[in-house]
Amino acid sequence: MNIVVCVKQVPDPETPASQFAVDEAAKRVIPAQGIAPVVNPYDPQATEAALRLRDAAGEGTITVISLGPDSARDAIKHALAMGADEGILLSDPSFEGIDNFQTAAILAETIKKVGIPNLILMGRAAADWDMGVVPIGVAQLLDIPCVTVAKAVEVADGNITVERVLDDGFETVETTLPAVVSVSNEFGEPRYPQLRQIMLAAKKNVEVWDKESLGLDPASVGSDNRLLALEALYVPKVESNVEVIQGDSPEEKARNLALKLREAKLI
Repeated sequence: MNIVVCVKQVPDPETPASQFAVDEAAKRVIPAQGIAPVVNPYDPQATEAALRLRDAAGEGTITVISLGPDSARDAIKHALAMGADEGILLSDPSFEGIDNFQTAAILAETIKKVGIPNLILMGRAAADWDMGVVPIGVAQLLDIPCVTVAKAVEVADGNITVERVLDDGFETVETTLPAVVSVSNEFGEPRYPQLRQIMLAAKKNVEVWDKESLGLDPASVGSDNRLLALEALYVPKVESNVEVIQGDSPEEKARNLALKLREAKLI
């Protein structure tokens, strides 16, 4: 069973708020000094799903694809250390500042060049923008089914059965392969690479493909050719007022608080 897993590198979600900054003029997040980006938190679940399906099938190849700067190799290496077989980095100056539509198009062209696999897996969303639309876009461009927010997947007889996470419960759906599936964190804890696996992954070659390698039209990439316009990017300003309720005793403070709440028509 051949599987493609798409992974992404994102700013560390644990970055302290004091070190989070935005360049409002350039409409971009300023990388925090001394804090390296990390693998998108949802992507190891997608890799784990691929590994379980390959193990259940008894054969197959898992190819990991990441679109980003050279540092995105680390996201690929993490998946290789978990047990994936091959890695491809999509990196080109014209890939910077692109939108979700362009990302989906580049990934779809890459998957066509690799060869349409039995299954394409992704994390449910990228933790930086949290939109979750790229899996749907890739599926549409490849003209194959897409199932999102999976907590369990099973493959049998050319079909895939997926248990999906809903706002108020779960649902089970079935579709044919090939397909795109986005995997949620409810899938379960992914395996943690051991030191030996990390060392072996470090020696594996990661191919680098640019827009020429993919035969992309220059007019389809680049931030100037975005279909989704980013109007503004800023850190919201939060204002708050604090009033200390006075009183000589707890009872008096409670009465004064109740009066304030009544005046504000909150009780």
